[in-house]
Amino acid sequence: MAEKENRPVRWQELEEEDRLKYEIAGELGLLDRVMEQGWKSLSSKETGRIGGLVARRRRREEKN
Repeated sequence: MAEKENRPVRWQELEEEDRLKYEIAGELGLLDRVMEQGWKSLSSKETGRIGGLVARRRRREEKN
């Protein structure tokens, strides 16, 4: 299977939800690993934590 090219993230081109995922990964101290090895390097527990925090923030934004 071919590996993806290691391309830099273009922050301006990301959708809001994707930017939020990167932001939360940074807050959890996982952003360096994601940038170096990709999202697949995270455990299911770590990705679930990110997903839960994304959902929580979306609900909070909808209330305001």
